[in-house]
Amino acid sequence: MTDDLKARAIAFYLPQFFPIPENDQWWGPGFTEWTNAAKARPLFRGHVQPTLPADLGFYDLRVPETRQAQSDLAREYGVEAFAYWHYWFGEGDRILERPFLEVLESGSPEVSFCLAWANQSWTGIWHAAGDKVLKHQRYPGPEDDQRHFDTILPAFRDPRYLRVDGKPVFYVFRPEELPHPAEFVDRWQAMARAAGLPGLYLVAEMSDLLGRGATYRTGAADGFDSSVYMRIPVRVNQATTLRMRLRRKLRGGPEVWPYVDDIMKTVPRDRAIQPCVYPNWDNTPRSGRRGLAVTGATPVRFRRNVQDAVALLQDRPAEERLLWVKSWNEWAEGNHLEPDLREGHGWLEALRSGLTA
Repeated sequence: MTDDLKARAIAFYLPQFFPIPENDQWWGPGFTEWTNAAKARPLFRGHVQPTLPADLGFYDLRVPETRQAQSDLAREYGVEAFAYWHYWFGEGDRILERPFLEVLESGSPEVSFCLAWANQSWTGIWHAAGDKVLKHQRYPGPEDDQRHFDTILPAFRDPRYLRVDGKPVFYVFRPEELPHPAEFVDRWQAMARAAGLPGLYLVAEMSDLLGRGATYRTGAADGFDSSVYMRIPVRVNQATTLRMRLRRKLRGGPEVWPYVDDIMKTVPRDRAIQPCVYPNWDNTPRSGRRGLAVTGATPVRFRRNVQDAVALLQDRPAEERLLWVKSWNEWAEGNHLEPDLREGHGWLEALRSGLTA
């Protein structure tokens, strides 16, 4: 973290921007995240779709120059690290690992990184077929944990890897789905120490997307070093819920909620809980009329949420002022920092401004 940045911004990074055999089989030849993003269309009055990329274009993550351009942008605007979504379904079953492995093996680009284990079964949500299970998340037991750890140990040892007090950061997307979260923490910390590391800085997601109650609340008790409070920046109460339901009854379409720029008021005041900021949200490119869209998001409003999140972190040691950003490049989920044709560099500029205010 440089002197002018008041928090350590970590942006979640989706690797699904190159074709793989599994997606070809499930969705057709050449499917990538761009497939859904580019075909999106407005589903209600004022719905802004599609959202299309600017500077980086419809990139392919197998191209080193693309990854370097992403790194250059991230570092210019204050993103310290990418949190690469990492898929391990059990017994060595992986998917979409190629971009990160090439980053690791090549030594470039320069931007720091960490791994975020997306420990959840894959379903057909990309085509509004959420009940279709494509890959099951499995937890075979301690031997598989050791195999998983050994596979990603070279990343933990990379000098670019994001650390807190010397400990590599490892993020768990759905800690509530672990068979025994506390045993997971003990086992992974023991494996890290046995490998000569000072331990891991283990982070649990505390998902409360619409403010109706977090799915996981026992991070500290289970031994995680921190939890990240994930909440889409909308206000959900009786009045807004009634309006949303009436709108859907009369017009159909997805859930629609207005963006708010004071969402940090909802973050639990606990030093073991870290905030996450969203520039926007609209997953209708994936889920169609069953999706959820946020309206009224602007870089100015996003900057206010960033500033509030930074202020929330100021009483913590500098190493632990982690500000998570959802996301660097979730184009079909409507949250991205990368330049688009409508806002240009606006989201990146808002982040940088909020980090330095």
